[in-house]
Amino acid sequence: MSHKIIHPDGWAPAKGYANGVLSRKGVLHIGGQIGWNADQVFETHDFIGQMEQALRNILDVVLAAGGKAEDIVRLTWFVTDKKEYLARQSEIGAIYRKVMGRHFPAMSMVVVAGLIEDEALVEIEATAEIG
Repeated sequence: MSHKIIHPDGWAPAKGYANGVLSRKGVLHIGGQIGWNADQVFETHDFIGQMEQALRNILDVVLAAGGKAEDIVRLTWFVTDKKEYLARQSEIGAIYRKVMGRHFPAMSMVVVAGLIEDEALVEIEATAEIG
């Protein structure tokens, strides 16, 4: 097999997708993570709370693959409310550093009309280089 599916211990099963796919070359592709917990339940309907959970979910996938935050090389953010994102920059920065430290990979931001999960306010996908 040329790749390995990565699924953090204790997470509800992913249905129809993989949370992470690790290539034999050590490239970890992390599917879009939203602001729900390991049981696929939203604990908050606040942008900052969901953003923090999505980042923690990404980090959980990276850790499950044997990596660390510094191995993340790319983040692509999908947000449903550009004005809220811009208005809460200082909070976003503080929470980002709390979860990821002072590691800043290449990033893109896309404003979208909506996400598949109606309660989701943000979705973030990532790529990491493990090893």
